[in-house]
Amino acid sequence: MRFFKIIAAIVLLLIGAYAASMYYFVDESKDFTIEKEINYPVEKVFNQFNNLQNFTRWNNFFTSSSSVDIDYYTPYEGQGSSISYTDPKNDTNGEMFLRYENPNRTLRYQLFEDNNESPTVVDVKFKSVAAEKTKITWIVHTPKLSVLRRVENFWTEDRFAENINKSMINLNNVLGNKVEKDNQMAAIKYDSLMVENEEEKLLLGINVSTSNKKDALYRNIVMNYNKIYNYTTMDLGKKEDEFGFPVMITDADNYKDKEVSYFLGIPLSKQFGLTDNNFSFRTQSPTQNYIMYYKGTYDGRIKAIQQLIQKAKKDEMRFGDIRQTFLERPVEDGDVNMKLSLSVFK
Repeated sequence: MRFFKIIAAIVLLLIGAYAASMYYFVDESKDFTIEKEINYPVEKVFNQFNNLQNFTRWNNFFTSSSSVDIDYYTPYEGQGSSISYTDPKNDTNGEMFLRYENPNRTLRYQLFEDNNESPTVVDVKFKSVAAEKTKITWIVHTPKLSVLRRVENFWTEDRFAENINKSMINLNNVLGNKVEKDNQMAAIKYDSLMVENEEEKLLLGINVSTSNKKDALYRNIVMNYNKIYNYTTMDLGKKEDEFGFPVMITDADNYKDKEVSYFLGIPLSKQFGLTDNNFSFRTQSPTQNYIMYYKGTYDGRIKAIQQLIQKAKKDEMRFGDIRQTFLERPVEDGDVNMKLSLSVFK
């Protein structure tokens, strides 16, 4: 009996020492600042923060769990917008509010976690440091913690910093695809032959062989695009601004053949494990291309392809495959809007 009393006294002394050290040496709340830069203009970056539907697509706090369920409340963008979330797998829930907005300059969020009545307050400042570069500053004020929970303040900043680091990678990928799409659409000059250097791309798609009889090829492309799109958005959970325009890679002059083989894929930012063996990743190497933008019937593209091949022969350039980038979703019985790129080399 005396032994248990001694143990109990020691435990009480340790708890008392711990509580005293937390009370006198650890602040009840914590303030810290984190700064990052991203190579995109401030107006494009800001919209990823003040639109909470955009925000939850790249912020690691929400994307790191496959079981999180989010409800959005009007207005969905700007001051007054809010969300609630619950994650049954990780046994967490909370609410987030956008309390203040000064467009392209500052935002203030309040985050209530796990029924805590005191919020984490996050002020985010945006500063344009160049035409294509934005500085983002997070100023974080954590809620007050009880004496026994103050030890959490030792790792709060590290946890927050890690989340921001992962989120910035996601944001860069989202903006990369979104800005690329915007730039491509703005640069269109139809039926003009141009030269372009294209960077490496990672494509998720399928290899196909099909008949080249009248309309059969295009119907097959539409069917397989829908398969890839559904797998990417539904099975993989990717949003529209997380991937680029669909690309079809095939031999430049196989439009004359009775059967056509092609790879059709959607550009993604990184490779990962796939749950369906019908799909695969393919790396598209950097190339120099002769390009033309074309709009019309799918069969009508042949004239533009012939012009690209004739240009390559005239310039005494060898050529490889041709890449057909669909700038608008291919639909059966509809016209196509596409970029034709013939890879060329000496």
